[in-house]
Amino acid sequence: MYTNQTVIFKNKPVIIGSYSIVGPKEGKGNFGPYFNYVMKDDSFGEKSYEKAEMKMLKTAIVGAIEDAKIKASDVNLLLAGDLLNQIISSSYAARDFDFAFLGLFGACSTMAESMAIAASIIDGREFDTIVCSTGSHFSTAERQFRFPLELGNQRPPTSQWTVTGAGACVISSKGKGPKITMATFGKVIDYGIIDVNDMGAAMAPAAMDTMLAHFRDTKTTPDDYDLIVTGDLGKLGSEILIDLMEDKGIKLGLNYNDCGQMYFTRNQNTLSGGSGCGCSATVFNSYIMKKLRTGEYKKVLFMPTGALMSTTASQQGETIPGVCHAIVLECDESVKAVKTSTTSNKNVKNIKSKSSRQSISQKNQGVINES
Repeated sequence: MYTNQTVIFKNKPVIIGSYSIVGPKEGKGNFGPYFNYVMKDDSFGEKSYEKAEMKMLKTAIVGAIEDAKIKASDVNLLLAGDLLNQIISSSYAARDFDFAFLGLFGACSTMAESMAIAASIIDGREFDTIVCSTGSHFSTAERQFRFPLELGNQRPPTSQWTVTGAGACVISSKGKGPKITMATFGKVIDYGIIDVNDMGAAMAPAAMDTMLAHFRDTKTTPDDYDLIVTGDLGKLGSEILIDLMEDKGIKLGLNYNDCGQMYFTRNQNTLSGGSGCGCSATVFNSYIMKKLRTGEYKKVLFMPTGALMSTTASQQGETIPGVCHAIVLECDESVKAVKTSTTSNKNVKNIKSKSSRQSISQKNQGVINES
């Protein structure tokens, strides 16, 4: 069943596995205890940052399949994308797997975009098992979209730190885990922003448009969700979204937050917060998935945003359009009810998790060799 922009899934695809891998700076941030693997350094044992990004994606895909307790031969399709030209990180990672591949580009909205497409395919009974993955790397994104790192350019207060990390999840027609119940596909929205160091302002209008469409199509309100989370609007973009929604008569409460705004601690000097495909992907496949699996979150509206810019367009004076895709996730009905922690919604810094990072199997250790 679908409305204007939203698909309501009849068969409710299940997320049966997930995995997250991040760089050392990200591992020291607010979500550090939740990530599966924290790299020793950004090079990840490779000769270039681009090769390190490819290796992160491959590692995340393998990790998600292992977490799902299935074989690679059980996977029908891989949906993946990234920020680099011709999505080379995803395409080159895909060549090491023996299943079909569809490359996507939704910029930083790719995690939700891939999951929405996967859920639609599975709900239609076309495939049984699909892997969704995306990632980013600070050093590859900076030199492609902004300046060579060697220049040491000063960063303005509105700029954000591209997360070095990758996330992946396995979506299936059967099994236990959080269910994808709805997906709202976003429109491309452009409010005329031209500053590549102000992504939050460029993407916030797209988040507003998709959020309004979702509430209209599903006849829900912010109060229907335990958590409403955007991907990487950062501090400024989140404030803009709150103002835009209030102008439309909808007030976002303490159950709203942004992955980029929460990602790093204040003393990590990331200015407006985190960004990149890996920002929402690693938060979703670690922190959010854990809360859904335990039942602390019953219903989550996950809506990453993407800035659809390119260096060529920016050099020719083009503005930066944005897009936002949203999916609704609900915990498995068999999960025992637990008390929802409003503290975790308001401030991730208050989280004191004693859970250790998931151990890496011998098979995956071969992928993660950093020597």
